Amino acid sequence: MTENAQQQPPATAPELPTQYAPSEVEGALYERWVERGYFDADASSEKPPYTVVIPPPNVTGSLHLGHAFEHTLIDALTRRKRMQGFEVLWQPGMDHAGIATQNVVERELGKEGKSRHDLGREAFVERVWKWKNESGGQISGQMRRLGDGVAWSRERFTMDEGLSKAVQTIFKRLYEDELIYRAERIINWCPRCLTAISDIEVEYQDDDGELVSMTYGEGDETIVVATTRAETMLGDTAVAVHPDDERYKHLVGKLIKLPLTDRSIPVVADTHVDPEFGTGAVKVTPAHDPNDFEIGQRHSLPNIAVMDEHAIITVPGPFQGLDRLEARSAIVGALRAEGRIVAEKRPYSHSVGHCSRCKTTVEPRLSMQWWVKVGPLAKAAGDAVRDGQVKIHPQEMEKRYFDWVDNLHDWCISRQLWWGHRIPVWYGPNGEIVCVGPDEEPPTGEGWTQDTDVLDTWFSSGLWPFSTLGWPEKTDSLAKFYPNSVLVTGYDILFFWVARMMMFGLYAMDGTPPFHTVALHGMVRDQFGKKMSKSFGNAVNPLDWMDKYGSDALRFTLARGANPGVDVPIGEDWVQGSRNFANKIWNATRFALMNGATVEGPLPDAADMSATDRWILSRLNTVVAEVDAFYEDYQFAKLSDALFHFAWDEVFDWYVELSKTTFMAGGPAAEVSKRVLGEVLDVTLRLLHPVVPFVTETLWTTLTGGESVVVADWPKDSAFRDAGAEKEILSLQDLVTEVRRFRADQGLQPGQKVPARLALDGTPFAPHEAAIRQLLRLQPEGESFAATATLPVAGASVALDLSGTIDVAAERKRLAKDLAAAEKEKAQATAKLGNEAFLAKAPDNVVDKIRGRLAKAEEDIARLQTQLDNLPAA
Repeated sequence: MTENAQQQPPATAPELPTQYAPSEVEGALYERWVERGYFDADASSEKPPYTVVIPPPNVTGSLHLGHAFEHTLIDALTRRKRMQGFEVLWQPGMDHAGIATQNVVERELGKEGKSRHDLGREAFVERVWKWKNESGGQISGQMRRLGDGVAWSRERFTMDEGLSKAVQTIFKRLYEDELIYRAERIINWCPRCLTAISDIEVEYQDDDGELVSMTYGEGDETIVVATTRAETMLGDTAVAVHPDDERYKHLVGKLIKLPLTDRSIPVVADTHVDPEFGTGAVKVTPAHDPNDFEIGQRHSLPNIAVMDEHAIITVPGPFQGLDRLEARSAIVGALRAEGRIVAEKRPYSHSVGHCSRCKTTVEPRLSMQWWVKVGPLAKAAGDAVRDGQVKIHPQEMEKRYFDWVDNLHDWCISRQLWWGHRIPVWYGPNGEIVCVGPDEEPPTGEGWTQDTDVLDTWFSSGLWPFSTLGWPEKTDSLAKFYPNSVLVTGYDILFFWVARMMMFGLYAMDGTPPFHTVALHGMVRDQFGKKMSKSFGNAVNPLDWMDKYGSDALRFTLARGANPGVDVPIGEDWVQGSRNFANKIWNATRFALMNGATVEGPLPDAADMSATDRWILSRLNTVVAEVDAFYEDYQFAKLSDALFHFAWDEVFDWYVELSKTTFMAGGPAAEVSKRVLGEVLDVTLRLLHPVVPFVTETLWTTLTGGESVVVADWPKDSAFRDAGAEKEILSLQDLVTEVRRFRADQGLQPGQKVPARLALDGTPFAPHEAAIRQLLRLQPEGESFAATATLPVAGASVALDLSGTIDVAAERKRLAKDLAAAEKEKAQATAKLGNEAFLAKAPDNVVDKIRGRLAKAEEDIARLQTQLDNLPAA
């Protein structure tokens, strides 16, 4: 286990401060790692590659617990792989975040009494770049605080020159392959952000609105329709009914009067209509509803837009100039005045789409936009998972992925913004359309203009796994580091980002998917499982916890809660507990150094080791194998828990304590244990390093004199096992635990010394008498020793003299009182359970509760009686 080329034993016994102060070491350690180039990735290296991209945070963002969680998991994976000898690239960078960034700068302009239109497009974009360079990207510094081992020299931005070239290249290729097209369709429009947004950027929630039923037509040609958006009736161009609905067959093909207008509209028959829902008749507004648009296409209906981009009514007449919500109320009032309102249901709860960024209600709107034809791309993305090229972990998330990619609608990629990748299409004076690649000159001359829209942010971030490596050029980095080994991301952006990268990666890279594995994790929630939100008052700034407890404490808490695909609850007391763990590691290593623990030279032969030494080495190798298996299965919670319990429970609480008597006795056995303890700490610190890098770096370099644990060898299972030693020490632990429990039951303080006689001959405990006495605070028996309590354990016995340590009479009185109460409880429960009338009437849960009380009473009686029997006579 000591195959570490950088490891050199210190010349003199090193020393550690009495306490670990994270704030005094973390920043300097991180800068040292960066300066030494540990996180750089060399495309010319002969080492096998291991590549992970960072899900690029928005340039407007700051580190939140979700970032800290995800980054901790990725950092753990990459640090381990680096120690295993891989050429690791953890690709950092940021997303330009089109709408979010434009909104930030527009708010800044608003404080100056200006809008982007006052500046003009070119000056506004310059202003955004200035903001980005001065204020954007604060998250980079926060990532350093967390310890992210990213290749900073390769940091990219989705609008830097190289990535812009990639965007233009793939746009042109898709356009020439007829997978990008321009068409007028219904899109999701945000009247606040003034841009189209994609389906996945719409958040649906149940809002209280109104459902209004109203009559169209006159006399025998009257028909009732219902709507939650009465304002759109100004754009109705038909009423639709089902072809087989006998109630309306006499109306199909006829024109009926559209109220509040001077228009008449046809009644059309369409199978989309559900005759069992409502009246079986629906108003058709092709310019303001996606389903209505499809009906309109089938029946050649006109498209009448009734609102502008601000959702203000544009139809000439009394409602012109009203906001959509004002118009809704006014139109219902006008219909009511005409006697056309049949029914009103208010409030009426229904699902309403909202812009995911500003929360404004989305307005479906007919608009000319650019689209990606996703059919063949989505099929390839689905097939890559079905045929095993890409594995989704945990596997049960595959269904969610297939449900999405198998039912994708064409993707609206144009955005009515100024900040972003401008669509590389020019329009000529005679209707010409020219798509221009990155190395081509755009057409010039009178009448030629470039499309004013920019691309959806997800278009450029979908290229991230290969655009960051130099694509479309055939770079060494692309050859070395594509495809990614794993993508670690939240299940919430499985559709936003993962599906986009799959489609583009397979298309651009000749059928090679962008990653081998997608490891999905859940969301961070508060300790009660509630979503964290500023509005809920439970949002946490991870920097606050890192300042208070150290970055390692936060990282370990997050990793210990990370079960694949499952949300992660976290509370401050858990972070405090992880800080205590870091302190425990520190104190144990400090003790080991003070007692001569060493990594120098080979391990002694097993024949020269004690059972305690062989036990801990056997357990150590088992844990190495377990941790490796958990890493390969992305089981961060399980590997963290295994390391916690091994380090705290077995190494610190047992092996270190058992070694104290050996060290005090000195001699050859002590020298063997010093080497074993050094080995155990060396390996344990290396195992812990990927999750808690700072404290382990300080301790490992002090213990071993090595250059850095970052570039140390990852431990290997040497296959050493000793089942006999494990069984022997397990029995020893049982004996110590049993006596400790008895001492606690008798009210003895942990450090209180008690005279004892140990009968250990012929048992596995015989070599451990000194350690047993040390652990249990047992004094040698004196001349006046009187065994007042004897505990038999696994063939041995421990006789204790409690006569001078407790008030026997008072203790007997207390135990007798508790025993009487337990017997009374048993009698009452037994009586009720023996009452047939009670059992016949009582609910099952009540009966179960009484059975539980009976079991508990019987358990208490046995425990209290044993304690009484073990007490000396009063």
